[in-house]
Amino acid sequence: MDLRKLKKLIDLVEQSGIAELEITEGEEKVRITRSGSAPAQAVVTPVAAPAAAPAATGAPGAASVNGEPAATAQSEGHVLKSPMVGTFYRSPTPGAKAFVEVGQTVNVGDTVCIIEAMKLLNEIEADQSGVVKKVLVENGQPVEYGQPLFIIG
Repeated sequence: MDLRKLKKLIDLVEQSGIAELEITEGEEKVRITRSGSAPAQAVVTPVAAPAAAPAATGAPGAASVNGEPAATAQSEGHVLKSPMVGTFYRSPTPGAKAFVEVGQTVNVGDTVCIIEAMKLLNEIEADQSGVVKKVLVENGQPVEYGQPLFIIG
């Protein structure tokens, strides 16, 4: 879908006051949602290959990305999970300083990483304040919806 068309749709959602708009065009599906006073955000996903949520996220015995049990990771602090399928990046550009490092304090709304999905770069923000205890994904790795990315304590 054309970037100009996406921008127009986002503007229309913001101006109209509707909470959500979903459009399917060919093999692409666009859902634009708006929550409260936050600006609308668009998520583009291919219709032919819908994202499957992990089957046993958080279940006893389920393994996290780094091979530790998911229950152990959750007991160490808040788990920030991926809101979408895409490619995980720790910094805004190759070679640039990472958004956050282990031991760094973050506040709600601070950008912690980028997930590239369908050629769109989506900034992922901390949903809880605290100290970054672990980064669970390597730079450039693909991530799934709901996959743990960071542990914030």
